[in-house]
Formats: sequence, structure tokens, C-alpha cells
Amino acid sequence: MKDWKQFFKDKQIRVIDHSDPEVLGTAMASFAVDDTLCESIGRSSNEVACRFWVHDNTVVLGIIDSRLPAVDDAVVFLQEKGFDVVVRNSGGLAVVLDRDVLNFSFVVPDLDEMGIHSGYELMTAFVQDMYGDLTDGIEAFEVVGSYCPGDYDLSIGGKKFAGISQRRVKKGIAVQIYICVRGSGAARAELVRDFYRVGRSIDDERFAYPEVEPDTMRSLSELVGKELTVEDSIDRVLRLLGDVQYTDLAGDELAIFEKRMTQMVERNQKALK
Repeated sequence: MKDWKQFFKDKQIRVIDHSDPEVLGTAMASFAVDDTLCESIGRSSNEVACRFWVHDNTVVLGIIDSRLPAVDDAVVFLQEKGFDVVVRNSGGLAVVLDRDVLNFSFVVPDLDEMGIHSGYELMTAFVQDMYGDLTDGIEAFEVVGSYCPGDYDLSIGGKKFAGISQRRVKKGIAVQIYICVRGSGAARAELVRDFYRVGRSIDDERFAYPEVEPDTMRSLSELVGKELTVEDSIDRVLRLLGDVQYTDLAGDELAIFEKRMTQMVERNQKALK
């Protein structure tokens, strides 16, 4: 699914703007919203959603992170650094969010052409076009030494600035990306490296946690030599999408959100007792 334009052609595009960190507060709500959109978008074949989300200092953990030998100490370490800690409802490992990290999700129906890699390829191609005036060097491959490494890490010159995840709920697919727009990518990586050290990841024989090397990560601003902003990146998305309809959750989506939010809260209470 490298031709995102063809996929979006003739589809109604909803835009949900949660880029103000005050709107949702906790990042738990963002994952609940995307699950909600998966349920509603999954009932349609010609509607897609694009949702922007930004959160204040937060480290989002994967389920495996919550099983670190000394996870309680590691969570306290993050909290003392001024970070909220949230366990997401999908795969992957720890990532850092702050006001200079743009997250956006494409929520699409699970159509026949959306194979397991299609969402990742769609988002990769979109971001390459999104910043095409600044660089033609954005590549997708696993950057060993980065936090939350995966086959669809986005990097320039081998330095990672973004990561893509995918979640399937009912008949909908949420393709989620975080983009470190500005600030120090290495400083964010140092925080995650120290989180794993405090959590004694090296002592865990069940799971292979990443050995984070801060030098593997940068922000996009650092890589292109230009001071970019989250707002500029949102504008770039909207320019590529063209004709869109601004909405928020409404109707039966509100009830679905309440259910999904309750599940997120219970998951976090259980994971981070």
C-alpha cells in the first residue's frame, strides 16, 4: 500500500484534532479514542479518519515493559523526572511523548487490500511525501539501538526520528506514528535507556529488551537542519489530505469511548499496581 493517494481517493476524510495536550489529558484517552474510531470506521468502506494527538511529558510503555523485574522502581524514576507513565493496549515498547512530538493516526477500514504490512507502507509513503521538500532521505528499517525498534522505524542517515505502530480492532485499523519533530532525540533516548537500567532489564531472561544507544536517535529538526514545529507538521498533513471534514467523537462513539477508556484505566491499574 505504497500509493496512499490511490487508497484515500474517493474516501471521506474525517479529521479529529487533539493536538492540544489539555484536550484529552492522559495518553490513555488517546488509545481509547483510536479504538473507538476503529469500531466506527470499520463499519464503513469509504470513510477514513486522521487524528492528531500531542501529550505533555509521558512515557508510553508496552505490556512487556510493565513486566520488568524492577518496574515499580523504573516507574518512580520516570515520575521523579516529571513524566506521566501509561501502558498502551497494543504491542511495542517504551516511547517518549512531549509537546515537540507529534502523533497522528490514520484509522481506516480493514479492506481486502489492507494486508499486515499495508498500513505501515501507507504511513511511510505519506511521511516521505509530507517532508519531501526538506529531504528525500527518509527510509524505513529497524534502527538497532533505538527505543521501540521495529521494521518501520523512520530514519535519515541511519538516525531514527519516528516510529510506526498498528492496531486492529473489530473491522478497523489504526496506523499510529510518533514523530520527534524537534528537541533532542538523544536526550529522549537517554531517558528510556535509564528507565531500562533502573528496571533491571538486563536481569530478565524472559524478554529481550532493547539496549538503547542514544546516538541512534535524533529529532527531524536536527536531521534536516531546520527548526520545525508540531504545528507546521500538522499543516503538512492537511495540505496532502486536501478536502477534509473536521469532527470529534459523536453519537454512539461517545458510549464506545467510555467503555474503551474504562478498559484502559483498568489495564493500567493492573499493570502498574
